[in-house]
Amino acid sequence: MSISLTLLFCFFSSLAAAKQSRFYQSISPTSLDLQKEKLSHLHFYFHDILSGTKPTAVKVAEAQMTNTSSTLFGLVTMADDPLTVGPEPDSKLVGKAQGIYGSAGQHELGLLMVMNLAFTDGKYNGSTLSLLGRNMPLSTVREMPIVGGSGAFRFARGYALAKTHTIDLKTGDAVVEYNVYVFHY
Repeated sequence: MSISLTLLFCFFSSLAAAKQSRFYQSISPTSLDLQKEKLSHLHFYFHDILSGTKPTAVKVAEAQMTNTSSTLFGLVTMADDPLTVGPEPDSKLVGKAQGIYGSAGQHELGLLMVMNLAFTDGKYNGSTLSLLGRNMPLSTVREMPIVGGSGAFRFARGYALAKTHTIDLKTGDAVVEYNVYVFHY
């Protein structure tokens, strides 16, 4: 009897184990239709407009000390900034930079950038790149990581180089040139 109970227990245990699903599995990149990885260079201008009747970036939070801080520490801004082919405001629109940036440095001006670069034109229409990193706006050229993407940029990784083209120190309005280098499939 004990042998038949043991066999019965083993049978039901193996049946239960077979029915349990795993939350992971290894798969081949070809199963997702991923072809050869390529490196792309994107060049565009980011228009961050804080002034006027239709700003593209607005303050959404600040700390009590923000207005007395030389670096505006604690200021958080939400953006829906146009990305264009050229630096002119009426240049061809190729996408939007949508996300937040916050003043994260207490002793030097440093921004935490969390942006989706959402493309609306051409080959990459409907695709996005995700930028997450430190932006030191007083540096001539800033490097920030590209940590992912969607659409044509699925599995993306790379970096963005940002260089201020123009800035209005009274209003804070800025046009920034971006060169983005990204690996993707």
